[in-house]
Amino acid sequence: MKIFFLNALIMFIACAILSCSKPIPAEKSAYVGEWQSAIMGILISQDGKVSYKRIENGITKSVDDPIKAFDGDNFEVGIGPLTTTFIVTVPPHQQDNDWKMTVDGVDLTKKP
Repeated sequence: MKIFFLNALIMFIACAILSCSKPIPAEKSAYVGEWQSAIMGILISQDGKVSYKRIENGITKSVDDPIKAFDGDNFEVGIGPLTTTFIVTVPPHQQDNDWKMTVDGVDLTKKP
């Protein structure tokens, strides 16, 4: 019986940690949205969750975790010690009628 409650407690804590995310700060609101290129897509929600997928040379990489922090233009995504840093060399900006951003060397366009 004690093992059952211990397992239940561990599962509850794990679920609580996994579902934690902080809203995107107002000064970073331009990051919110669905960004795409031919090889990469990033969905950043207002509540701070990131869904990322990149297909390159037949290899698929994906991440579905909350944003832990912004460091300048870059943002760190993950839970606990398991993190991924997205390097933003060109932050979100409007170009003609489109929003553009360059992440990890890939030019992305925000879907309207």
